[in-house]
Amino acid sequence: MRARVRLGDDLVVELAETFRLMSDPTRLKIILACLDAPAAVGEMAERLGISASLVSHHLRLLRAARLLQADRRGRQVFYVVGDEHIRSMLTDMADHVSEEEPAEGEG
Repeated sequence: MRARVRLGDDLVVELAETFRLMSDPTRLKIILACLDAPAAVGEMAERLGISASLVSHHLRLLRAARLLQADRRGRQVFYVVGDEHIRSMLTDMADHVSEEEPAEGEG
């Protein structure tokens, strides 16, 4: 069992803002699209069925919150979840919501 985390007010506000950013389904889909491999704006837009300009808008917010990192390769910029804490949390939460509910009387 982990020790309790104690954060100052400023960090609590930053943490709440991070969760607020991830609570938007489009932004969460963008983050998840960058979880396993770097992805370019056009690729994400096509995969998610939204405009490249909307993807770019969300990417600005996600990069500012350090949820995604950018890597320029020539003329294209690829985005990836570069922080292992974010990767681990999202993977764990995705596993959690994918679990089947235990049958009544179990667990």
